[in-house]
Amino acid sequence: MATSDAARADRIELRVTKEEKRLLAAAAAYERLDVTSFIMRNVLPAAREIVEHAERIVLSARDSARILKLLENPPKPTPALLAAARRRSQRR
Repeated sequence: MATSDAARADRIELRVTKEEKRLLAAAAAYERLDVTSFIMRNVLPAAREIVEHAERIVLSARDSARILKLLENPPKPTPALLAAARRRSQRR
């Protein structure tokens, strides 16, 4: 893991049963890790995958083609867009 223990300043409290704590401690010992390192090693990849999946936009083939077409041939700006651009440039 790239993050060193010295760089970890925030804390998370975790409530577990005695059996869950015993199981985590045993698993960590088998991996020759402390419980925190064991949890971080196993939970962070899952958290990264969940966040990546939730933040990813998946387009259908039709939508992808439409986006590419719009990028290659953008529509002319509408009067409202031109007015917004003028207002924005005047604020600077």
